Amino acid sequence: MVLLRLLVLLFALVVSDLHSLPWFINVSESQGPGTVLQFFSFNCSSYTPTPTLELLNVQPPTTFFNPPSLARWQGTYVGKLTLSSSARLDALMVNHYKLWLKFTCGNYVTEGPLFVDVQRDLSHIQCAGQFASPAGEMIRVPETVRPGARLYILLLPGLELHRAQMSIISAQDPPHFPGPFSINEQGWLQAPSQGLLGQAQKVFQLQISVSFGQRQSCQGMVMVKVLPVSSSQVSFFEQAQNITIPENLAPGSEVVEVWARGVNLRYEILSPMPSPFFSIGHADGVVRTTAPLELARTPGTVVSRLQVKAFERHQPWDSAELNLTMNVRLVNLWPPRCLPALLVSQIPETAPVGTVLTTLTCEDPDSVGATLDYKLWFRSSSDPASLCLYDRVLEVNATLDCDTPGSCFQHAASILVLDGGQPQMTTEVPVLVMVTPVNEFSPACASRMFRVREDAAPHTLLGSVVGTDMDYPHDNIEYYTSGGPPTFAVDRLSGEVHLLGPLDYEQQRVYRLTVLLIDHGQDQNPNCHRSGSCTITIEVEDVNDHAPECEPPFQELTIYVPLGRSVEVTKVSCRIPQEPQRLAFSYSIVGGNSQNRFILQGAMLVHSDLVLGPFWPEQRNTYELLICVADAGPSIPHLSTTATIVVHPVFSKASREATSIHRTTVPSMMTPMLVTDTEAFWQPQPWFVVVLTATGALLLLVLGWLLGRLLQGLAHLLQAPSKLAQALLLNTIQGTKGSLEGFMEVPKMEISQAPSSIKGLHYDGRAQDSRTGRDYLFNTRMGARRWL
Repeated sequence: MVLLRLLVLLFALVVSDLHSLPWFINVSESQGPGTVLQFFSFNCSSYTPTPTLELLNVQPPTTFFNPPSLARWQGTYVGKLTLSSSARLDALMVNHYKLWLKFTCGNYVTEGPLFVDVQRDLSHIQCAGQFASPAGEMIRVPETVRPGARLYILLLPGLELHRAQMSIISAQDPPHFPGPFSINEQGWLQAPSQGLLGQAQKVFQLQISVSFGQRQSCQGMVMVKVLPVSSSQVSFFEQAQNITIPENLAPGSEVVEVWARGVNLRYEILSPMPSPFFSIGHADGVVRTTAPLELARTPGTVVSRLQVKAFERHQPWDSAELNLTMNVRLVNLWPPRCLPALLVSQIPETAPVGTVLTTLTCEDPDSVGATLDYKLWFRSSSDPASLCLYDRVLEVNATLDCDTPGSCFQHAASILVLDGGQPQMTTEVPVLVMVTPVNEFSPACASRMFRVREDAAPHTLLGSVVGTDMDYPHDNIEYYTSGGPPTFAVDRLSGEVHLLGPLDYEQQRVYRLTVLLIDHGQDQNPNCHRSGSCTITIEVEDVNDHAPECEPPFQELTIYVPLGRSVEVTKVSCRIPQEPQRLAFSYSIVGGNSQNRFILQGAMLVHSDLVLGPFWPEQRNTYELLICVADAGPSIPHLSTTATIVVHPVFSKASREATSIHRTTVPSMMTPMLVTDTEAFWQPQPWFVVVLTATGALLLLVLGWLLGRLLQGLAHLLQAPSKLAQALLLNTIQGTKGSLEGFMEVPKMEISQAPSSIKGLHYDGRAQDSRTGRDYLFNTRMGARRWL
């Protein structure tokens, strides 16, 4: 045992954080006196006085904890806290304690709390209270208690969630017991089925065992003391009373105060129980009203019978009874009450005369079944003849109509209801009758016909469908198509007919479209609609939109052409598959006829050799002719296609009786792509070609003359420099004035004969003559001088 305590102490020193406050510990409520709750370790120098560990206070106050002890062990002071001998931990009573500890080491003092949480131990639940004490629980009951009545309820804290089994284990043998007492699982102790009458002054000791959990139980005792019932000393002065009260008493009003003989009395109403209209003061016996006593609402309150009981407070069996009769007197205070209190009605405009709108139900709260008077009074300026009142029935009195603007109106009136009491009371019932429209007529529209070109673009407006409706608001119509082609659409609100897809005159020329008209907003019921329909016819106008197709689109032919003769080459065969009725076409050669060797005679291609020209030997040449085939007729635009014919003519000098033609066509498996294109070209008039040719020739002549003049002037310019150089050399050799003058005459003569371009020379140098001293300008390139 000593070894075990040392191990516990060593474990506490190792694992406890002894220098950090506060501490928190949990302890089971099953722990008894002497249980160690916590170890504390403190360091204190040996040179200081002996340290101390104190328990300053406990919250809530209790003696369950011993003062902590402090001992020295291997240089460290170890404190210990234990439970005292009076410790009886109960988590249901107190589950949390706060201990304030103080440690003193010389001048060093530290304080801190220790929190102890008491944990519930379900394996140690015990009986508690007076029931578990040696004396047991004492209860007192009168001997007049009814058989099997509930005498006592055994409550054990902590056993609410446990299915405890309770039983009486003590002997209940006669003649000491009139019969056995019983207790159920809820802890209800019940009287014997024989009752306790005649058992006064007896005390029955009942030992009760409570079992719960696995092999857990506790026991307690209940003492039942039977009290005698003495002769009655409580009595009323009279056995019955009749009281008359008005019906307009407010709830809580005092009606009567009853008196009885006796000491420390209490009063209660035995019947009816519960009492809906009256109550009695438990101590003073004052009877008061608890609800309005309106005879019209509660006819049963005219006469109310109450049974009042007076009894002694500590001996309830000592009692007396009194019969009270309450007579409620009628008071004429209320005007008639009607259902409905506000009459709001809707009637259709087609309601016939005599239609019942409502039957007013009214009664006088002061006098049930009394006769009432009814009067109809109009508030609005509407026709008062439209409604009438027969007794309590409101009816339609005139024909109603809402199809004219402003004719659908509301009728505001009041029904005055008067009773026959004094003073006379009147009730006004407001009446609001609203006339609602009825969708009586179906919308209609007239059949129409529209025309549209087959090349019209999508969303083209073709026209409008105009519908009419006589109901108000007039012509409130929506338009829909019913099973028509998807090529056309009708606008839902405006009735406009639009084109949605492409048209083809050759496939379908006439469309018939059924337009469905549905009205809305013309009836009180938004789902009530009427419909009508009409048929519109759409005719498609033909537009030339298919180009001709040639068969075959490409041909290659070899022909033998005698000189000087024309030869038919081939016939161009074209048609429009989509429009087989169109047979008029125009033919023209638009390419490849370089020498105008080919002409077209209608659809026939002819090689013509009548053109004048030099004779050529027999040789093979190739012509790739492009023939434009366009449709003709009044339809526009005119579309065209191009056929390609490759011709290899072989020319022969000798004439032949028969011209052989070798045809080469495109195989069926190699059909070339046919491209149809419409080209615009300009073909000038013959007179314009003649004028343009003459103007070109004249322009060439003018350019030739200008070029000749330019070459002639350039030749003269090249001869002038040589003559000037010779004149200068002669002037230098002679050196005389006369010769100089003669020399000057020569240049003048030459210069005058020279072209005018010499006079415009540029002199780029200046010098002085050594003989005459005159200055002159000279040209270094040509040697010309100019005297200053």
